[in-house]
Formats: sequence, C-alpha cells, structure tokens
Amino acid sequence: MSGPCREVVTLQLGHYSNFVGTHWWNLQDASLSYGPEEPLGEIQSDVVFREGQTRGAHVTYTPRLIAMDLKGSLRTLRQEGSLYDAGKDMTAVTWEGSLLMHEESPPAKNSFLEDLEKLDKGEILTKADFSSSSKHSAGSLSVDTVNSRLAQVQKAYRLEGNVKVWSDFLRIHLHPRTISVIHQYNHDGEANRLEAFGQGEALLQGSVLEELEDKLHFFVEECDYLQGFQVLCDMADGFAGLGSKVTEMLQDSYGGRGILTWGMAPVSHPNSTPMKDIYHLLNCTLATVELANHSSFFCPLTLRGGLGRRPSSPTTFPHLNYDPSLWFHSSAVLALALDALTVPYRLRNNSVPMAQVADTLAVSGRKVVAAYGAVPFPMMHGSSLPDALSACSDALPWKPLSACSEPGDSQCYGQWATFKGFEDQRLISSLAPGTEPPTPLHSLHSGEDVLSSYIRSFYPAAPLALQLVSTPSKLTPPFPQIFSQSLNSQGFLQSHSPPSGSPAVSSVPILTSLQSGPALGTWLSELHRGASSFDIRRVAPSFLSQGPELADYEEALEQLGLLARCYRDSSGGVTRSSSEEEDDD
Repeated sequence: MSGPCREVVTLQLGHYSNFVGTHWWNLQDASLSYGPEEPLGEIQSDVVFREGQTRGAHVTYTPRLIAMDLKGSLRTLRQEGSLYDAGKDMTAVTWEGSLLMHEESPPAKNSFLEDLEKLDKGEILTKADFSSSSKHSAGSLSVDTVNSRLAQVQKAYRLEGNVKVWSDFLRIHLHPRTISVIHQYNHDGEANRLEAFGQGEALLQGSVLEELEDKLHFFVEECDYLQGFQVLCDMADGFAGLGSKVTEMLQDSYGGRGILTWGMAPVSHPNSTPMKDIYHLLNCTLATVELANHSSFFCPLTLRGGLGRRPSSPTTFPHLNYDPSLWFHSSAVLALALDALTVPYRLRNNSVPMAQVADTLAVSGRKVVAAYGAVPFPMMHGSSLPDALSACSDALPWKPLSACSEPGDSQCYGQWATFKGFEDQRLISSLAPGTEPPTPLHSLHSGEDVLSSYIRSFYPAAPLALQLVSTPSKLTPPFPQIFSQSLNSQGFLQSHSPPSGSPAVSSVPILTSLQSGPALGTWLSELHRGASSFDIRRVAPSFLSQGPELADYEEALEQLGLLARCYRDSSGGVTRSSSEEEDDD
C-alpha cells in the first residue's frame, strides 16, 4: 500500500564514497519521472530528492545529500554549485592602490563535462526544451530533455583516462548546502593527508562540526516523515574515524531513526606502500567495530578479495569487463548493486522502513551484514525467471560484494533479497496446459514464490524477505561501458553477438542479497587476526600517535573478537565469559 513519503538523508564521507555516490545519484537521476502524462514509477524519488526554487523562481530537484571531501578534491566543481548562482559580488573591493593579480588556469574539463555545460547554458537546446514548471527539473531545464539530448550528443564517452575525481562524471546539480570541504587535509600530494582513524575522529569539532550540524538541520527540518540516514563512508583512511563520530552523533541526535552505513573500500589505492597497507588494515578494523556500534546495521561494500594486507583476487562477474584498479569502474559496479540494495525503503508502494530492514537482519547484536550481487542478473532475453534460475541450480548467481565468501554450509540467520529490473520478462513459466514442468520452479504461480523457492533450496531454514521490482537500473552517459558482448541493450543475455554499431547497454537487471550468517564470523575473525598479527607500537607507532590511545585500540580488537564469536553462536549475543573464550581457543 502507498503511504506518506518517508524521507532519507544521505551522507557521503570520503573520496571513494563520493565515487560510488556519484554513480548512484546518476542512476537515480536517470530513473526520474517527468510530467503529468507519465505514470508514477515504482521507486519514490522524493525519498532521496528534495524540491526547491532558485532565486529566479525556477523549480529544482536536488539530492538530499551531504558530501564531505578534502581540499583539492573538486577540481572543476564549485563547492556551492551553479544551480543557485547569484553571480560575482565586487562591492567588497575598496582598495584604490595598485593591484598585482595572480590568475591560475582552471582545470580542463573532459568532453562529458563540456557537453553538460553546453546543455546547462542551452547552447544545444531549442527554446522548446526549456521548462520552468516541470516538477522534477534541474535548474530551468527539463532534465528529461537534457538526458535524451545528451545521449544523442555524446554517442559514447570513454572517460577512463580523464576521471581524476568524482565530479568529473557528475551529471546532476547539487544543492549549495551539499558539499563540505575539509581544508585541514589535502586530497593530493604526500603532505597533510587524512590517513589515520584518529585524525578523522579529531576532525568532528569546531567549524567542521558546526558546518555539519547546520547542513543536517537544513535537510532534516524540511522532512515531514524522516525515516533515517544512509551513510556511505570510506573505511581505509581517516574518514573511517570521522564516520564513526558522525554516526555516533546521528545515533545520539536522531534516536529511533534508521542509520544504514555502507563502508566503502576500493580494490587498490594509488601510490600505496607497505606502511600505507598497514594503515588501511587498521582503519578498516576500527571502522568495522565503531560504525557497527553506532549504526542500525553496517555493511562493507568492496570488490577487494579481502580487507587484509594480502587479499585474494578481486571479485569478478561473468558478464562484466571492468578494470578493478580504476575507481571509475569499481565504483560503478558497487553503485549498481547499491541501487538494488536500497530499494526496500525507497518504494512508492509497500515500502519497508529502514529501521525495519535493519531489525530483520541485525538480530541479537549481529549488526554487521554482508552483501552479494549478480551484476547483471543472467537472464536470457525472452525467457522466464524459472528458466534463468534453473540454469543456476548448482550455485547461486551472485558474487561477494563485502569480501565475505558465500557460506558453504547452508546456514544463514537472515536474508533480504532484491530482484530489480525484470521489465517485460516473464516471472513465471508459460507452459501449455498438460505439459510436465521441467523443474519445480516452473510449476509455481508468482515471481515471489519462484525466487523464494530457489533461494530456500540453498538456505532451507533461514528467514527470508523478498522484493521484486520491474524497473531496471537505467544507465546514462557517462556510465562506463563495462558490459560483455553477450548482453543486449536491456542487459539481458542474447544467443549471438550483436553486430557492429549496436546500441550500448542502457539498462540492467540486478539481483542482490543482504545476509547475516556464520560466514561473517569467519570474515570478522580474519580481520581480527590480521590486525592482531603484529605489535602496533613497534610496526605503526605513528598510527597511535594520532589517536586512538593504545587501550582504546586494544578494546576495539576485543570487541571485534567478541563480535566474530557472536556469528558462530546461533543463539546470538555478543558477551561471553572468559572461560568460554578460553575453551574456544
């Protein structure tokens, strides 16, 4: 049933989180509905977008978003954006003597940003393309028209060598209160880097805290039915410490609201060293403990083979050709998964509040969950869901998205699966009357029953929640073309390779799963073992010199060990006696 729109405020903390977030917002922008003649979509965009007005009375539609990053991370993007541009104010210049001016050339824009700038200025639009009355618009332009025109203008962008920061592929306007730049630390170079957890913890005071509180109050106070916050936070650098303090503040200030935290980690870091790898491990370890403590649930999202110093190979997908070393690519894959993972609390009808989603999974103190995804879901064009799942009868089609291997013992404490983007494909079999069903899945009478029966064949006793959504993840420029030739333009499998010049993949079906189970106990134990394998006072004393104190660090390791044991015990609970712990050892 449809109910009131329950708003969500999004926070993106760190450069890689902003990479993933930029792709995610581009996906949301591509799925917006425009005009009274178009039917309302399954996804309620007002959950994450807000409507406003410029000084010229043009209707705007911008993300309800706070994005934090470091000095030098924006390049061509102005911190206040261009949507509410009041022009340059020269009234403050009162000096009458001679002036010596030093002008620095702005960074060059890539071809996509150049075309986007022309579209914003109307240089390649006709007068009929302007609309100041459309409810869902960006500035005074109809975004729907901009999207379609941009698709014609660009043909195909290849930005792999031209994306240095996340704003290099941002296609939407941001509200002036969205971006927060931390000037104490640099994005580039070796000096003044935000590398340690303690540095991030110490940031949330003074002007940084005041600015964040001001932005939060602005976005929260205009919400009628705030359901909570989705937080994307870098795990491997100092933003982990900042995120721990931010989520703690949210927990203290907005008790009862959902706080779903997604910990982001790229496959690799540029210019990494053995010491930086140790820092990354320590930051991820502390982030897991602290972000889980202060969130309704905490889910790491990464395509790394593990969060340790020597991870296995990155996650691969049968129908993707992505470069794991490129943040532009790996963040695009995670954004597609996140588009499906966040569906339950963004639906127009039968939406499930964030807090309820968390309560379903984070049972008995198990607040760390793992994500898995089939990106894209392998479904032959013109076939049915039973056909597609029957082809995966030996193994589930999804791959790890949290560096946590799929459990091999069919044990799972809780699971939430989302199938997004089946469009006009059949969810049930269409066998002629009297025909013997080739599999039990072909005899079922609803898509929910088909998917539920399939997943329960792998997890017979696990509680399971399902969401099926017809609307696919729509891909608009400059989303990287990382898809194999086996997919048609809708992202479905085809039996033959497409001819040269065929349309690029413009949408994809996604199947995701959020799980809580014993596999996370193994994952947490490995993280604990990696962080405990060396004497931090000898190997990385500078990490502790910037905080936390040694006693706090050791306490966090103890909490991580207890959390790992919690996942091995089906009855739950994170506290155990010392004698039980000795018996385990």
